[in-house]
Amino acid sequence: MKPHILLTEDDQTQREIIYDILTTCGHQVTPAESAEAALDALSKDTYNLVLTDMKMPGMDGLGLLQEVQKRYPHLDVVVMTAHGTIRTAVTAMRSGAVDYLEKPFDKDELLHVLGRALERRTLLQENASLRALVGKNTALENIVGECHVMQEVFTRTARAAQVDATVLILGESGTGKELIARHLHFNGPRKNKPFVTVNCAAIPDTLVESELFGHEKGAFTGADAARIGKFETAHGGTIFLDEIGDMPLASQAKLLRVLQDGVVERVGSNTTRNVDVRVVVATNRDLETRIDEGSFRQDLYYRLEVFPIQLPPLRERLEDLPQLIAHFRTKIGTKLKQTLPGIHPDVLETFQRYPWHGNVRELENTLEQCYILHSGDTLTVADLPAKFTTPQPQTGGFDLPPNGLVLEDLEQDLIRQALERSNGSIKDAAVLLGLTYKTLQYRLKKYDLER
Repeated sequence: MKPHILLTEDDQTQREIIYDILTTCGHQVTPAESAEAALDALSKDTYNLVLTDMKMPGMDGLGLLQEVQKRYPHLDVVVMTAHGTIRTAVTAMRSGAVDYLEKPFDKDELLHVLGRALERRTLLQENASLRALVGKNTALENIVGECHVMQEVFTRTARAAQVDATVLILGESGTGKELIARHLHFNGPRKNKPFVTVNCAAIPDTLVESELFGHEKGAFTGADAARIGKFETAHGGTIFLDEIGDMPLASQAKLLRVLQDGVVERVGSNTTRNVDVRVVVATNRDLETRIDEGSFRQDLYYRLEVFPIQLPPLRERLEDLPQLIAHFRTKIGTKLKQTLPGIHPDVLETFQRYPWHGNVRELENTLEQCYILHSGDTLTVADLPAKFTTPQPQTGGFDLPPNGLVLEDLEQDLIRQALERSNGSIKDAAVLLGLTYKTLQYRLKKYDLER
């Protein structure tokens, strides 16, 4: 829907010029020649923003601002002030205006300020809706697990939510990194401020800096107007940088500056702007390996690793499968608005033998697919996708001894051999075992093994 703007300006020429600019750019605009006319319009229709002049006969712009604050507290107001009356603008900002324009202003200034105000309002509305609709989805109750390693995750997350430190969330794809990030924001002191998510892997390398830090008009081909970045949008709140391991090196240097100094510099500008933002980052990459490869800055890594939270893959906490299945069964039943059938015990046994490369996300998607297609009284192995019943390809020629074995003993022995062959290098041993650096570290700790 087109943003609906209430334009209050007593000067007819100015009103018509601004009206033409905004309607040409796709906004829906209702003009009003006085504050009284604006209040009448507000009582009859819904608006996304009020743009008002400060100096008007009768009720002035400050009076209109105060009335809007009183009657429509969720409606943002941008004020226009004459040149040399910056003190009036400051008064308006202190009274609740979200921004101001100093006359005379050009088209780009007008669109930039209004665009920033509208984006801020949209973001706040999205966050309010998220809090209202998601509810427990942002709480730790939605991150299910009873095993020891998950209890450690819960403890660290609860502590991190109460402090303002940078958090680095590590884990494979599908382990629930964004759920942790949302919990940190919506259960912390910044919960009523913006929560902005950025997927660093989804942005072309040439646009990362513009997306994060903004740009000025003419900064590059296609930059027809100035634009604020995600850091400025998240001012006062939290920015979640997902897949931080895929950020280009050039952008990493700018991110480091934000973390160190709390300032951003838009592309094409020499002016710095202060931002108050909590930074939460996540990655499924082994950042220490990427440092060795020269694709990730070591100084940035140390800035990010203030409060690390490691999420284990599902295959390393299979004891949580019954609880996860029960949780998703309830969630999917609510989504599909029906009571779902039970699950045969053989399904759980099949799930316990599956490698779960997509982790918890793959488990949820699998269950939802099964329940959508299933029509019987009980979900059985026959109802599962073919990947669960097709034999997994064997990667080696190992045969199980006739009398069986203790799997954990075998795993420890293989880890010792890999460390021996790699002369104690965890990185090289992880490669030999087909594990990530962090996963091998976890298993060394689990088995209390020396290098």
